Order: sequence, then structure tokens, then C-alpha cells
Amino acid sequence: MILKNRDMNDKKITICKALKDIETEFDVTIFYACESGSRAWGFESIDSDYDVRFLYCHDPDWYLSVDDRRDVIEKPINDSLDINGWDIRKALKLLLKSNPPLLEWLRSPIVYKEIEHPTMLFRNVIPKYYSPTNCIYHYLHMAQGNFRDYLQYERVWTKKYFYVLRPILACRWIERFDEPVPMEFGKLLTKTVDNAELTREITTLLDRKKRAEELDYGRRIPLISNFIESELARLKEKRPDKIERKGCGELNNIFRAIIKQCGNEWN
Repeated sequence: MILKNRDMNDKKITICKALKDIETEFDVTIFYACESGSRAWGFESIDSDYDVRFLYCHDPDWYLSVDDRRDVIEKPINDSLDINGWDIRKALKLLLKSNPPLLEWLRSPIVYKEIEHPTMLFRNVIPKYYSPTNCIYHYLHMAQGNFRDYLQYERVWTKKYFYVLRPILACRWIERFDEPVPMEFGKLLTKTVDNAELTREITTLLDRKKRAEELDYGRRIPLISNFIESELARLKEKRPDKIERKGCGELNNIFRAIIKQCGNEWN
């Protein structure tokens, strides 16, 4: 356990250095960075990548241009580190649409960097722009796609169960609590599945994955597969016809406030 913690601490140092290098290379200020993938979800394997996502801004003059400028920063995957981020303007446009990945990032249990003021402005406005309709649409679409690609035959890609289960449980969370979805798979499972036998079966599979057992192709797991198929059928009947649209309103004020302070004032 001590070795594992040491390895995690070493990786965090590496990640923080990579974020600092990105700030220098692209002349930006990263005000929030977190883990976004299986490690934040709680079903990582020993060799899982670190999926780091961040929000950043440029100095104000950068935005005063007639040219369309790139609003993402992406670095090649290197040494199990997958790191990329969104410019503040792009992030606010996605918040306007109640973008589920962005909402999840802001609730990640693993945070590598956080400047309080701009991050707080994002979090404080989430209730105004959160749309359960848009989020269910997103999660159901994800579950249906992964089910179609990996789980609908007698032999299935076993680890992909989690990539169908998680969005299904996310839909159930929204139905039950009407609030943004937490990242942690264990929390979703505990709060949205009441069938003890199904919970045990999913937990057993989760333990196998975290012990780095081979979870490639194998026979379908009837209890889990039946649950998935019944939930997909049920949710399909409730899928919204279209997503909701809201006005920019307060987001323009947040954008101006953050870019005016971007840079030396936070460092």
C-alpha cells in the first residue's frame, strides 16, 4: 500500500509538471485540472491511463481577434498520460448545453489543480444551466452505442460492461435525484441499484477488473446483461425528443470576469 501511494504521488508530480509545461508552451493559465476517466470512476486497472482534463484561459487580448482560434489543447498520449483541455469560452458554451463530461469534471474526486475563484464561478452557476433532459439524452446515447458495439452477443467484451452500466446508472441517478451525476461508479451503484444479487454480481466483476484480471472476451453474464437490456428498453421509451436550449445570460459575465483576472493575478 505504501508503494502504491508513493507511485500515485510520483504520478501527481509528473502531471502537475506537465500542466505547468502546457501553460508555458501555450501561454495560458490553467485554473482547473482533474482526473476524468476510469481512475476517477473507480474501476481502473493497474495499467489504466491517467485521463487528465483541464480548463484554461488566455490573456484578454487573445480573444480580441477576427480570426477563429483553436479552443482546445491536446497532447499526445505519453507514458500512460492522456492530457487535454478546453478554453474557457468553449467550456462555457458547453455549460450552456449542460454538457455532462464538463459537469463531471467539476465534481471529480481527483483534482490536480484548482484556482478557487474561477472554478467557484463555474460551480455556482451549474444549477441554473443544469438540464436533466440533456444529460439523460447524452448518457442513454452512450449506453446504447457501447451496448451495440460490445455486449449484444453471446460472447462479449467483458470489461465493456462498465461502459454500459455507468451511463445507465447515471440515467437512474438523474431520475432519482434530479442533479448532476457523480463520477464515482461505487456511489452510482449504491444509490441507484436496489437488487442485492445484481449489486453483488457487479461488485464481483469490478473487483476482478481492479485486480487486473483478464477481462477480454467471454460469455455474457446473464444477470447483468438482462438488467442492461431491460433498462435500455425502459429508458428508450422515456428518451426526450430534443434537448433543451437556454440563453447565455450570466455566462457572458463569468467569461468577462475570468479573462480579466487571468494570468499574474492568480499566480
